[in-house]
Amino acid sequence: MTDHLPTPPFDEPNQPIPGFTERMKTRPDHGEDSYRGSGRLKDKKAIITGGDSGIGRAVAIAFAREGADVLISYLAEEEEDAQETKRLIEEAGRQAVLVPGDISDAAHCRAIVDKAVEAFGRIDVLVNNAAHQKTYEQIEEIPDEEWDMTFRINIHAMFYLTKAAVPHMKAGGSIINTTSINLDSPRPFLLAYAATKGAIQNFTAGLAQMLADRGIRANCVAPGPIWTPLIPSTMPEDHVKEFGKSVPMERPGQPKELAPVYVMLASDEASYVSGATVAVTGGKPIL
Repeated sequence: MTDHLPTPPFDEPNQPIPGFTERMKTRPDHGEDSYRGSGRLKDKKAIITGGDSGIGRAVAIAFAREGADVLISYLAEEEEDAQETKRLIEEAGRQAVLVPGDISDAAHCRAIVDKAVEAFGRIDVLVNNAAHQKTYEQIEEIPDEEWDMTFRINIHAMFYLTKAAVPHMKAGGSIINTTSINLDSPRPFLLAYAATKGAIQNFTAGLAQMLADRGIRANCVAPGPIWTPLIPSTMPEDHVKEFGKSVPMERPGQPKELAPVYVMLASDEASYVSGATVAVTGGKPIL
């Protein structure tokens, strides 16, 4: 049942970027008390970027409870959130590796992959999930540096990580990229972010074709409004207050509501699913 999940209006105080779970008044549900695994990812080795909080934490919990060892990457200032995710992975009896740093740097992306290979011996699943956004009402307000940073984190890093990881993936490997409902319904105040999300879908569609002969699948998940620390740290108070109201379910999704989709795409059950975009949008269709 979902009738107990939080609905707007929200009385959520703003936070500085990148936002922290512990500071949220209305705490996101990552499936800590509800997700039950059944061995669908037994002994798989996964990388999850942005795995400290939000969607990334929910996916990390689900992967671990399904039997996977998990490396999470995150910004150094998010150490507290990352340590909590590590605790939850280890509580599930799986290995957790933490790698702080800035994925906008290509060398750091390669270091993430090197750490995973050193710890696990191989990579079975790469979840490119980390993202940056910031709101602006007019194009003239967007600094060149902000535009550049959004692309470096949201799409350039995806290329760097995938390029580095693929040589360590065997047939049956899975790459899962987080795009957004903004890929075809761009919110004008998220111009840079929305543009990167369209690029992610296109990148994924091409990648799926490029890697098919190696037996490596590539898909993307397109969330709608999801309740994470990114929201109160990057959006104006009036947007936060009514967050999620615009979709048919009239509420934001919780991170735990996305995790099963990532599990399915990572699992061998999805062996013929590649090049797909899976919408998790509270009823709002994407094209």
